[in-house]
Amino acid sequence: MNRLQKFLDLHTGEENKQKVLENVKANISFRGATVWILACAIVVASVGLNVNSTAVIIGAMLISPLMGPIVGAGFSLGIYDFELLKKAAKNLLIATLVSLFVSTIYFMLSPFKETQSELLARTSPNIYDILIAFFGGLVGVIAITRVEKGNPIPGVAIATALMPPLCTAGYGLAIGNWKYFLGALFLYTINCVFICISTFVIVKYLQYPEVTHVDPKYRKQIKYTISTIIVLLIVPSVYFAYLLAQEKKYKQKVELFLNDELNEKGFAILYQKINYNKNPKSIELAFLNKKINKQEIQNLSSALKKYKIENTQLVIKQDTTDIKKFILENNASEKAKENEKDLMILNLENKLKQNTYNNKALREEIVILFPQIKNISLANHTFNENTDSTITKTVAIYSSTKILSTSDEEKLKMWLKKRISKNNIEMFKEQEE
Repeated sequence: MNRLQKFLDLHTGEENKQKVLENVKANISFRGATVWILACAIVVASVGLNVNSTAVIIGAMLISPLMGPIVGAGFSLGIYDFELLKKAAKNLLIATLVSLFVSTIYFMLSPFKETQSELLARTSPNIYDILIAFFGGLVGVIAITRVEKGNPIPGVAIATALMPPLCTAGYGLAIGNWKYFLGALFLYTINCVFICISTFVIVKYLQYPEVTHVDPKYRKQIKYTISTIIVLLIVPSVYFAYLLAQEKKYKQKVELFLNDELNEKGFAILYQKINYNKNPKSIELAFLNKKINKQEIQNLSSALKKYKIENTQLVIKQDTTDIKKFILENNASEKAKENEKDLMILNLENKLKQNTYNNKALREEIVILFPQIKNISLANHTFNENTDSTITKTVAIYSSTKILSTSDEEKLKMWLKKRISKNNIEMFKEQEE
């Protein structure tokens, strides 16, 4: 038993408690550079959610400084330092408001307003999010209290996912969808509270010294408050988890029905849509080369009961005009995306051509007219005329065997204007070393 206790003992490898507290306090504040880092991380996460890029979202979570005040709040509760708790809560509120403001502005300005899967995933929190936040928080706090920090902290930042819910809440505000906003904010609250609670548990377990002596009655009140908050967050999360499980169960039954009754009998399904949130629910289908008569539709509808698919209407789309329209719309959408990409590439290529000169060909021509020119290089450069405007000029830098006279340099300049069709040219002689 003693050997097992030593094996599981968290005091082994523990950092000095005072040093840990100093580090925690130092990471609470949101001022100066920390605010800029947070704002930039929010923009990166928002872009990742906007374009549905998991890698970009993970990158944003790694650079986010949001964990600081949450862990600080957990420590302050554990040692009953209420001044530290006020400071942590204040800084967490500032960080939350800054994050919401930046993400809302980004999504308002972004031309892409489609709700991507990465955004949708943050609008319906459930009990699994609580488990991730709590156990992820435990890992993070244990790592913070070690002499050797190891590599769990980045993993905790990714697992507990504080940034994406805040960005999704900003997205909800930007498009005026309160369901998305409240769902994402609820997930963010879950993450914050359960990371804080896991911190409180570890601080108590490691017996960090209390800052002030707290009356046992007041201590009980704190425990009751924490318990109430846990219940208030767990109950709706369990309910959402139940709804999610029911939806997955329903869709599995539908997939089984489609496979057994249609796919295996040679029906080529061209289009399918499951409307789970409607009342009654509906399954919309269209087939490639098969016309279904009324009797077959009735048989298929009756077969739904066999798979325990209840309160569901089977809708078979047989109007070829509608089916063709659906295919054409899909193809047109994909074609439009391809055309948009092609246009962007073409514009970039044109810009590159406009800013690029064939210096080798120009030098070969210039040497015929001006034998003293050894080399010449042309490029476009942008200059600030004042604080409000800029001007683009073509800069020509040449080297020569002997100094060109003023008239020869002017002739060269006039020739270049005609040759490259540019009126704004600046001539510079390369300095000899």
